Amino acid sequence: MSAATATPGAAAPRHDVKVVTALRRFAISISVLNILGYTVLGFEQPWLWPFIAVFTAYVVEIALEAVSARGEKRAPRFAGRGFKGMVEFLFPAHITGLAVNMLTYVNDRVWVMVFGVIVAVGTKWVLRAPLKGRMRHYMNPSNFGIAVILLLFPWASIAPPYHFTEYLHGPGDWALPAVVLVLGTMLNAKLTGRMWLIGAWLIGFALQAVVRGLLLGTAIPSALGMMTGTAFILFTNYMVTDPGTSPSKRSSQIAFGAGVAAMYGLLTGLGIAYGIFFATALVCLIRGGFLWGLHFLAKQRPAVAQPAQRAPAQQTPAEPAEQLAAVPAPATAPAPAPVDAAAVAAVRTGDPCRDGTCFHGKCASMRAAAQQKKKAAVPV
Repeated sequence: MSAATATPGAAAPRHDVKVVTALRRFAISISVLNILGYTVLGFEQPWLWPFIAVFTAYVVEIALEAVSARGEKRAPRFAGRGFKGMVEFLFPAHITGLAVNMLTYVNDRVWVMVFGVIVAVGTKWVLRAPLKGRMRHYMNPSNFGIAVILLLFPWASIAPPYHFTEYLHGPGDWALPAVVLVLGTMLNAKLTGRMWLIGAWLIGFALQAVVRGLLLGTAIPSALGMMTGTAFILFTNYMVTDPGTSPSKRSSQIAFGAGVAAMYGLLTGLGIAYGIFFATALVCLIRGGFLWGLHFLAKQRPAVAQPAQRAPAQQTPAEPAEQLAAVPAPATAPAPAPVDAAAVAAVRTGDPCRDGTCFHGKCASMRAAAQQKKKAAVPV
């Protein structure tokens, strides 16, 4: 059953079609490599351990998805799309379980390997950061599980690199790395789009080898010779290029790949073993912190811009006029009563003394006395 024919209550697939195709091919490749490893190549771990690792990864993935779906009040992503949907949902867990078992060596302590698988799968629900509108895990699961095993159990180690070609001789020593390189390059070029990351990682790794040789006296040919091993090719094409935990933008890919190489050179220069896994984990952690920083900055920008937008709204161009209108106008004398023009014409006789328009002192005194008499006659 495809996503198009899924039931109405089914959740949306976790990945798009292109990523699902890449995960499918990756899962098939690592499964075939494990089969060949235990039958032809000479893997050191017990043959039962891959099944234990995969079963553990499946259980943890399904359980945590069910808990997450219940908390977010949505349908689990493995439900509603039939058997195909369940298989596609478990691709990442399948890859993680096989990778942790294949790349670590913990003697006969199977529970240490199981612990690493649980940590690797569980980190996808713990170490998350907001990206493109939703929470996504930023820590490479398989790499983180291996790094935790190496940190907590000092007696543990990575799988010996020779076990990839232990029983191969002659052309076979070159054929296997060549096949892994070609298949991995095609996978990343056509589906994951991480060729810029791979290029930056390879160039950065070569540069750090030269720098360590010049500054610390490291044998440069030996440091560069690591790039020819099967384990390095697997890491380059299938570990550091994890599409879920590596950036997709070109400049970000270059920064990520070069950052892992620089961190590896620093850790190795400090004498820290297994620096390739610790370097990847640290760069993923730095990227996660960077994503959280961008998230908080994006949340603060609207809060800062909102007061600035309110200020112009409070002071409009009409405000000065409104303020002037609000100031009380000075008191003015009442407007004179309208004058009857006919009455004025009838009173005036042409004699300034009679009309009251002369400037004689005697006439002015008489007019003032007459005015006082009129005021006294008005009843209060």
